[in-house]
Amino acid sequence: MIVAFASYSTAQTLPNVQLKNMDGEPIATSDLVKEGSPTLICFWATWCSPCKRELNNYAELYDDWQDETDVTIVAVSIDDQRSIRRVAPYVNSVLWDYEILLDPNKDFARAMQVMNVPHTFLVNGEGEIVWQHNNYSDGDEEEVYEQLLKLAE
Repeated sequence: MIVAFASYSTAQTLPNVQLKNMDGEPIATSDLVKEGSPTLICFWATWCSPCKRELNNYAELYDDWQDETDVTIVAVSIDDQRSIRRVAPYVNSVLWDYEILLDPNKDFARAMQVMNVPHTFLVNGEGEIVWQHNNYSDGDEEEVYEQLLKLAE
């Protein structure tokens, strides 16, 4: 399901929630937004094959996307206390160049109304959610790229 907001003026603002990075340091979600630059927030889990495919495909495009749109990708794991120990080994094995954040209690996911993963949000440089996409099929990165180019205009 792809949801595009008809007008940026109706966009929802990114909620401020405390997460942790992979070193256990607290990170406020409000600090994820770079003024004037888009942020792609991807909710995922180690047990979710479409999530890993999505983020692996984005990894191949990330350098080009950054050059063209100055986008930052943040991958937010919703792995719970039972599976969170799998996050670091997996991320280290695929060498993602993203900031990886942990949301084991799903506080941020709930605030963003994430019901299942993968769920991806595009946030503009003012901290407004301007586009979101739920689930993933190969080729969906083209839609993400189109949305990034719209923000970069």
